Order: sequence, then C-alpha cells, then structure tokens
Amino acid sequence: MGQSVSASSSSRPVPPAPPSVDAMPTALDYTEDLPDECLALVFQFLGAAADRKSCSLVCKRWLAVEGRSRLRLSLDARAALIEAAPAIFNRFDAVSQLALRCGRRSDSIDDEALALVAARSPNLASLKLRGCRSVTDAGMTAVARHCPGLRKLSVGSCSFGAKGVDAVLRGCPLLEELSIKRLRGLHDPSATAGLVDGAASLRAVCLKDLYNGQCFAPLIAGSPNLKTLKLIRCSGDWDPLLEDMAARVPGMVEIHLERLQVSDRGLIALSARVDLDFLRLVKTPECTDAGLAAIAEHCPRLRKLHIDGWKAGQIGDDGLAAVARRCAGLQELVLVGVDATIRSLELIASNCGSLERLALCGSDSFGDVEVACIASKCASLKKLCIKACPVSDEGMKALSAGCPKLVKVKVKKCSRVTPESAERLEASREGKLTVSLEAAEDESVMEQQQEEGIIVLEEIGMMENSTVAVDRGAGSSKGRCTARKRPTGGFFASRRNMVTSAIRKWSHGSSSSSTRGVHA
Repeated sequence: MGQSVSASSSSRPVPPAPPSVDAMPTALDYTEDLPDECLALVFQFLGAAADRKSCSLVCKRWLAVEGRSRLRLSLDARAALIEAAPAIFNRFDAVSQLALRCGRRSDSIDDEALALVAARSPNLASLKLRGCRSVTDAGMTAVARHCPGLRKLSVGSCSFGAKGVDAVLRGCPLLEELSIKRLRGLHDPSATAGLVDGAASLRAVCLKDLYNGQCFAPLIAGSPNLKTLKLIRCSGDWDPLLEDMAARVPGMVEIHLERLQVSDRGLIALSARVDLDFLRLVKTPECTDAGLAAIAEHCPRLRKLHIDGWKAGQIGDDGLAAVARRCAGLQELVLVGVDATIRSLELIASNCGSLERLALCGSDSFGDVEVACIASKCASLKKLCIKACPVSDEGMKALSAGCPKLVKVKVKKCSRVTPESAERLEASREGKLTVSLEAAEDESVMEQQQEEGIIVLEEIGMMENSTVAVDRGAGSSKGRCTARKRPTGGFFASRRNMVTSAIRKWSHGSSSSSTRGVHA
C-alpha cells in the first residue's frame, strides 16, 4: 500500500512556477499617442470638478494638460492668496475667466495681490470681484494695465470708487459688460469728476444698490452701442438719464428698472427713440398706464414684459390693452400685483398669438372667467403660473379643454383649487402636461418669509430671467406673490415626476459644477 501511494505522488503534475516580476508584461498607456489638444478636450467633458481634479493626478502629463486647458477659475480671495498665487497661476496659465470672492469676516486681498494675479493672467477676459474690501483704485488700475483684453467686469461689495472703474474703462477698450453692485467708494461726489463719458465697446450695464450712482450716467448715455441696461435699487432721479439716452443710444433693446425713482416722463422720452425687446418694471409706482402705452406705441417688437405693480393701481387694463393692440409678437408676460381684468386679458389672448409664457401673481381680479378666456384663445401658450389669485376648480376645468400646447401649469396659494381638480387637469393631457399645486400658507408663515426677503418670480420656475426681490417690511403679504415654499401637494409627487425631477436636478448640478473652477 505504501508503494502505491508513492507511485501516485510521483505521477502528480507539478504546477508551473510563477513568472518573475521582470517577466510580467508592461501595461499600455493608450493616451501616449493622443495629442495634448485631444486630451484637454476630454478634460473639458468631465462633468464634476472633483472628477477633473482627480483625473489630473494620474500622471505628470495629465496634470500639465489639465492645468493648461482650464479656462475658468474661482478663488478664495483672502489675504493669504498672495502667497499661493504664483504656484496657482504657474499651473493654470491660460485662465480667461476669474472669480475672486472673500467673506465678510475675512481680510481680502489688497492692491499688491490683485496686481500679481492680473500680471499672471494675460488672457483674462472676464473678472468678478466680490467682497474685496482692501482693493483700492490703484489695484483696479493694475488690472487695466495687465489685462487690456478684458471684456467683462463685475464688482460687488468692494471699497474702491468710480476712479477704479474709470481706469478699467480707459485701459480695456474691448470691455462689453459692466456690472457694479454695492460699490462703497461712491460717497464723495467730488471724487467722480472727470470720468470717461462713453465707451463704444459697452453692450450691457448693470447698476445695483448704489448711492450716487448717477456718476455713471454720462458713461451710460455716451455708449452708443449699449443694448441692455439694468438699474436696481439705486437712489436718485433717473428720468434725466433715460431722456439723455433717448437721443444717443438708439440700439437699446432691454431695460430693467427696479425700485427706482423713474416716471412716465423717462419712459415716454425713451420709447420715442428706441425699439425695446424686453421691458421689466418692478415696484416703480410713478410709472403708469400712460408710460406703458407709450412703450407699446413705439416698440411693436416687444417680446417680453414683466411688471410688478406693487398693488399701487398705477398700471392696469388701459396699459395692457395698449400692449395687446401694438405688440402682437409678445411671447412672455409676467404680471405681479396688477389687477388685470377680462377687458385687457381678452385683447392679449386674441391679438398676441405668439404668447408662450404667462404668469399672474397677486391679482384680485384674475379669476375663473379670465382663465377660461386664456384657455379658449391662447393657442400657443406653453407655461402658465397662477399665484395668490381667486381661481377655483372651474378655472382648472376650463384649462383642460384649451391651450393645446400647454406643457406646464403651476398653481400656488389659490385656496379654492383642490388637488383633485389638478389631478384631473394633468390626466386630461395623457402625460403631456405637468401640473404643480401648492397650498396656501397661513399668515404667520407668509409674514415671516416676507421679512426674510424672498425671491419671487425665479421661484415660479417657469420664466426666463424673472427674478424679483421682495424687500423687508413691504406691508401685508396677503394677496401678494411674495413667499417661497416647497411644494406640498401630493398628487404631483408621482413616480414619473419624481424621476424626471431627479434627472433634471442631477443634470443641472453637473453642468454648474463643471464650470465652477478651482477653490483655493
């Protein structure tokens, strides 16, 4: 028996020895033959900024290519940035869009640091400064000297004055967009003398929350190619500027006036010389039906009209009827705090055959009859929002039989609309229509949200560029489109809508994060 065991052991096959490390095949790098330009393009298609950072650490070549191909950069602009800036801009030497932000409780970069950053960014085309309180006019002069190709400048909550902005305008002849918000160095009117009185390259100007902002009026009126002007919560009388622009800026197509001292006098003068495409009047109580009628008379190509009447009653059926008669190509209409009735809405529904987006908020006169009129005559309407209006289930029933192209309806704070009627409206279109219903809030919640300052029309989620800020202590919130709240209705939380919403949020998050840049 022992011999048989020995024979069996001797006949067993011997396993081969494992290969040595030196004999193992080397893994192939299939990107070696890929040109740097193609590799850079791959980096640009990466969705999340974290993915791009992680991939750049694979090897030295990938790190170099990713650094040279990054065009957007966002940095923490605290004082310590001056120490890290050389290393950062050695790697990212092709940046064309730069954002520098500093928190309120931190010491920001100063003129020396900003000059260093500007000197290391010769390709800079867009610069955004937020909270850089230690930067003076000298720092902005350095930007103008080192970045003559700058096309877009946005400054907010900074401490330099008009001389700094003037230096950029003089040193950057290609500047097209200028945004100035909460600039703290405008308190001395004598320091604004001798500013540049026009820039041929400027296409868009935004002034927001400025005291003594009129020092930029000569610049605005003297820029003949200006297309877009936004004036938001700036003190002083702005009618003289609109009158001066009328004769010198004939190509203006977009005007935003919010919480501003402006009246029909300025609107009438401006409308006589320009042909507007987009007009937005928010809480301008001195603007009435007469001013709106003048705009409609001279601007027949008006496509977008946003009005927040602030429940002042200055704009109503007469002004809207004039728009309906003259502006047949109107595509987007947003009315907040405007008591429009069937008299004007019927004209708009009949004459404005291209109307695609409509929002009515805080109107005591917009009820079921008006909804039925829109349903029967607005054949091109795609998106409808009704908020804090006396609409009931009868209005929802009328919508189910009209507006064949309707794809989205939002109803908020309309206590007479039930979830059942919203369900029926959505079911009537067999999956082609999304209906959202939000229940009315109690007074305590509405008052609390109003005091916190809430954004209105952006929360509607339907209109393009439709953000209206609600100021603190603006009076009672009852009947006003003023509060933000997450949807509470149950009928629209079906699985299909939940999946669609998740995909939309995921895609938006990816696209926004891909352009966020590097945070240091």
